[in-house]
Amino acid sequence: MDYSDAHLRKILKRTKVIAGVGVSMNPIRPSYFVARYLGLKGFRVIPVNPGHAGERLFGQEIYASLSDIPKSVAVDMVDIFRRPDAVPAIVDEALAVLPSLKTIWMQIGVEHAVAAAKAEENGLDVIQDRCPKIEYQRLFSELRMGGFNTGIISSKL
Repeated sequence: MDYSDAHLRKILKRTKVIAGVGVSMNPIRPSYFVARYLGLKGFRVIPVNPGHAGERLFGQEIYASLSDIPKSVAVDMVDIFRRPDAVPAIVDEALAVLPSLKTIWMQIGVEHAVAAAKAEENGLDVIQDRCPKIEYQRLFSELRMGGFNTGIISSKL
């Protein structure tokens, strides 16, 4: 899948609230540090993990499912940290219970063409096999600080 930088940047700029499906409480898991990083960048990351429902992570209550997130919370993006075979049910639930949803984002290694097509048919943007943390760092000039050439020219120091 090829996504333009402009498209990814647009999604990340408009996103305020992310439901992280499969976020772990284990600090060595990628989902933990992705959620932590995004939270530090100003996103509200709502963890969704049935094994830890009712607990708190980064100041947010952990919910068992997308359906359990209060209706008053306007979720913009669902970030999926689950195996590809779990994606269709997550997309179906997201479409049914998150009226403000704009994006389905599947983490690195996660792709599901049928679920992606269904989300797109329902007006959502879909990103597959990418990490919003990595894309945010790359697109907003943060990888340079680690010595990476992002290919983006900026006057930002």
